[in-house]
Amino acid sequence: MATKPRGNRRLLFEIASRQAGYFNAKQAREAGYSRWSLYHHAKTGTFERVTHGLYRFPEFPASSFEDVLAAWLRVGPEKAAVSFETALLLHDLSSLRPKRIHVTVPREARRRRAGPPLAAVQVHTTTRPLRSQDVVWTNGVKATSPARTIIDVAESGTDPSHVIAAVAQAIARGLVTPRELRDTAASRPTRVIDLIERALEEAGHAA
Repeated sequence: MATKPRGNRRLLFEIASRQAGYFNAKQAREAGYSRWSLYHHAKTGTFERVTHGLYRFPEFPASSFEDVLAAWLRVGPEKAAVSFETALLLHDLSSLRPKRIHVTVPREARRRRAGPPLAAVQVHTTTRPLRSQDVVWTNGVKATSPARTIIDVAESGTDPSHVIAAVAQAIARGLVTPRELRDTAASRPTRVIDLIERALEEAGHAA
């Protein structure tokens, strides 16, 4: 009788290490863990089952953004990036926790995504590619960069006062430069460009 694959713990640990210790069932399967093996390890405490399809290595502390990690892993870490107000929170550029978790995927990835919709998650699609400079790792997830996040929320209609405050904080902390914000906003509607210029002016960086 053939033995069931035991799973590559080192590989799964490497994946989870970048994700604050968390991983989903698909990633476990890709590391060689069968459904029953995953169940066994969760039952014995090798892994901690957080919620349906989400697990954590107990060597890592629980994250205060566990719900964000769960949503991002469910939508698909290969293509998805946490974005908009949720990314603003992850970058500590806002103290407001949005009611829904915002995640952005390429438009074609939305069509291929399997499974039922997530009630607490807002999945955005974009025709503007998420370039390498548009995505960063923070708090165990891939998220839009501070510059891309600020421009996205400015275009989405977020209260201008929050955008202005985020710009001031991001520049003060060295997360963005005025040029980076202007370059990122250049392809957006005029109202977005005007709002960013207003925010930069208030932060002491008028054109």
